[in-house]
Amino acid sequence: MDLNDARHLARDELNQRLAERQAQLARVARELKAELIGLDDVIDRVIDAVRAWYVLPELITRPVIVCLWGLTGTGKTQLTRLLAHKLGFLDRFVEVQMDGFSNSGGWYTPGSISGMLADSGIAEGEPGILLLDEFQRYRTIDDKRQDLKVERYQDVWALLSDGRLSPELSFLQKLDFRLASAQFDAARRTEDEADDEDDVDASADATAPATKAPKARKFSLDPWDARELKRALKLTESLVEIMGWSALEVQSRVEAFRTDSSRWQTDYSRLLIFITGNLDGMYEQLAQAVDDCDTDADVFHAMTRKLSVIDVKSALGRRFRPEQVARLGNQHLVYPSLSRRAYQALIARTCAQYVDEIRHSSGIDFAMDEAVLAEIYDNAVFPAQGTRPVFSSVHAVLGGSLVKAALWAIERGAEPGSTVAVALGADRCHLVARTQGAELSLPVNFELQGLRQRRSLDFRTLLAVHEAGHGLVHALLSGRAPQEIRINVASFNGGYNSYDSPRAWSRRMIRGRICTGLAGRAAECVVFGRDASTTGAEADYRSATAEALRYVRHWGFGSRIGRTDVASNDDENLNTDVAPTNAEAEALLNAESARAAELIRTHAQPFRQLVQRLMDSGAVSAAEFGAVTGLAVNPPASDDSPGPEDWHARWKGF
Repeated sequence: MDLNDARHLARDELNQRLAERQAQLARVARELKAELIGLDDVIDRVIDAVRAWYVLPELITRPVIVCLWGLTGTGKTQLTRLLAHKLGFLDRFVEVQMDGFSNSGGWYTPGSISGMLADSGIAEGEPGILLLDEFQRYRTIDDKRQDLKVERYQDVWALLSDGRLSPELSFLQKLDFRLASAQFDAARRTEDEADDEDDVDASADATAPATKAPKARKFSLDPWDARELKRALKLTESLVEIMGWSALEVQSRVEAFRTDSSRWQTDYSRLLIFITGNLDGMYEQLAQAVDDCDTDADVFHAMTRKLSVIDVKSALGRRFRPEQVARLGNQHLVYPSLSRRAYQALIARTCAQYVDEIRHSSGIDFAMDEAVLAEIYDNAVFPAQGTRPVFSSVHAVLGGSLVKAALWAIERGAEPGSTVAVALGADRCHLVARTQGAELSLPVNFELQGLRQRRSLDFRTLLAVHEAGHGLVHALLSGRAPQEIRINVASFNGGYNSYDSPRAWSRRMIRGRICTGLAGRAAECVVFGRDASTTGAEADYRSATAEALRYVRHWGFGSRIGRTDVASNDDENLNTDVAPTNAEAEALLNAESARAAELIRTHAQPFRQLVQRLMDSGAVSAAEFGAVTGLAVNPPASDDSPGPEDWHARWKGF
């Protein structure tokens, strides 16, 4: 075979390998989408991110870093584990919990990433997958940007930089101390033995026996030190053999390692590193509402889809130093929370799995009514908590109920292959199983729907008036419908409005936000009278007051241009005369409260219609808002649209 033939053969083999690996990636993407509901976009982006690493790993000279951020229970860790399995890398996959305490089942855990890699099946210089999970817990600065003491996994930053790790110098320094101590003990032992011989000679004729000095302990490596030595020096000998080495042998090996600079660095440059975590700071107040079972999943989904790499880096900047954030790269994928449709599909599939298991073990099939699935959704979905509450709720509802129903059907003579219909009881507190003209009542815990119902007509009216005030004023001032308005709420004793959040706020928009915040109390005063208004506006007033003070003190929208604040350091250049701004902020609050009341009076008919719909159904979505009120409003922004301001048109006019 001549040189050209060899080149053509090599090229053909390369093309075949590339085609096979591309096809494998496509198969993996399809399988992941079938197993992980609602993550198609994220899966496509992950596959694209790892394509070069998987198809042509010989071209990789530094680790490929892919960061996955999202709320808890959205499937970040599960995706990386499944990907490692489907790509055939389970034997070269290392998972590290970055809190530092949950990555090992035993009492001994390496305090470094390099230690865990050395214990794994990932060979130096070869491809492997490393998962750094719960990365947000590994913060290096506190809320005041002061350095935190971090003792574990300090080599992670070198690994993220270029994948080449230096030897564990701290261990070698400890070993040097051990070797020096051993040499000293050996020298002392020699001197003691010589002294003993002299003492024996001098007292040869004495009747009393000579007393020997105790011998110093000989040098030896325990299993853990032997393990660290094997790791640091990249030794191939067994731990048993290393533990039997003398101090001179160990010292010889250490000196040889130090003189051979080619062995100093460990090459993990071909790693695929997944960094996963939950950056609550990206979600403002959303991620903290862990008890929120009321926000519509589609609203939460729309909010989280707006997050970008800028939001990620801003949140990371509150946990790590800038140079550390830079080492995480720019491949940041933000998981949106699941949509309503995705949750519904997940519930249907999970319920079907329970039905399949019971049919396989008992021969009895079940037909689940759609109302049962809908009730599970209403009681199981907490958007800020992801999928975990769904699985536990389905198990609580169906785990025991289907077993009882299957046994009941068999006792009544049901044949294998028979189908039992399962419906929701009229009181929505139990399931009804039906077969052969008989019924079985199965109590279940569907309590959230009951908690959402405001049975007191007076209380429902109060909530509807208050929340309609917020929603109407927001729509009039911004030109956009609220994302949703609810008074049927289980997670707290009240109602709420949800709005989109623009990227930039003008002076007019800030005043509008203050006005909207005060509109709940204003609506109560307009409808019920000032003396019948309630304390339910406390949180609204706290927020509006803070906004008004920032308006005049921090943003330069008041009579003062300079920043007004209380100085905490001597070198801060601030106007510390804050007292005069109090009156200006109070005047602003009074003006916006009066404006809110006037808007409600002026638009009394849309306001009445909105209140009535809330009293009837407990919620008004963005899609319904225009039809309910008759107002010509836009839907909530789906991008970074600023709302009522058209800065580009103003620029063109300039």
